[in-house]
Amino acid sequence: MSAVSLVAFLGGTTVATAQESDPAPKSCDGVRLTGELPVPAPGQAVSGQITIGADCKPEPVSVQHGPASERSARTATAAAGHQLRGWNEMYDCCNIRMTGLYTASSWDTANGRVTTAGTTATQEWNREPWDAGWSLTSQTAKDDCVTDCAEVNSEAHADFAYQGVFDPTGDWYNNTHHSYVQLKADGTASCRFDVELRHTFVGWNWRYGCE
Repeated sequence: MSAVSLVAFLGGTTVATAQESDPAPKSCDGVRLTGELPVPAPGQAVSGQITIGADCKPEPVSVQHGPASERSARTATAAAGHQLRGWNEMYDCCNIRMTGLYTASSWDTANGRVTTAGTTATQEWNREPWDAGWSLTSQTAKDDCVTDCAEVNSEAHADFAYQGVFDPTGDWYNNTHHSYVQLKADGTASCRFDVELRHTFVGWNWRYGCE
């Protein structure tokens, strides 16, 4: 069992816990990754990325700041109140997105309270041309409060399984994504992400962020 490693860089923190150590140069054993990011100012985005290195160990987190996507800007313009979008994605070594969990939150505030709030979750996954690839096996989402709240804590979960050219049995790869957002009465927010991978491969990279 490998020791827990903690990496902090530019305000983002990531904990990577290797479940088993595998010296194989390509296929790697399971891992759990955790990332937490400060929500940026309106119109801005913050994101993190971790890659499974050649030694099968997660490389230090890379955190980036920049302008929000056009999609987020259009949503903010069309909607009243506060808006927050989050993404939690797993890419393979060829930069093909395998699995992803996405959240979209909106909330209004008045007199030191969150008057109304809600978060929706969506999932996306990659299929192979011959009716194989990744599949969504389960998903859940909930808010602990939606009306007249001191704050709102929302969470979403999605579990994906793979059966295809890289594993015809369907027993080797499984990605489970977790996303958490906290919406506050002063209009600020925070976002946190986890992903659990049953097995990994050198070059796989996890990308997460909010805007």
